[in-house]
Amino acid sequence: MSLLDKIPMQITVIMAIFLGLSPFVPEPHLFEKLKMLVDGTLVKPIDIVDLLFHGTPSVILVAKLLRMRSGAGKS
Repeated sequence: MSLLDKIPMQITVIMAIFLGLSPFVPEPHLFEKLKMLVDGTLVKPIDIVDLLFHGTPSVILVAKLLRMRSGAGKS
């Protein structure tokens, strides 16, 4: 059993939504940091850590969904 299989889907979705979209106003950090990455201005260590912090739940969610789609997550 993979570590991804041990993480409940509901928790993963909730974390991806709330951490990916917080703070809700004026702009979610994840979108702001991704724009900085595309523009080439993501250079401060705190910004890189912030991108990792807010983006990791979304990456885990995508990995879980891909694993479920491939059928590897079924026992």
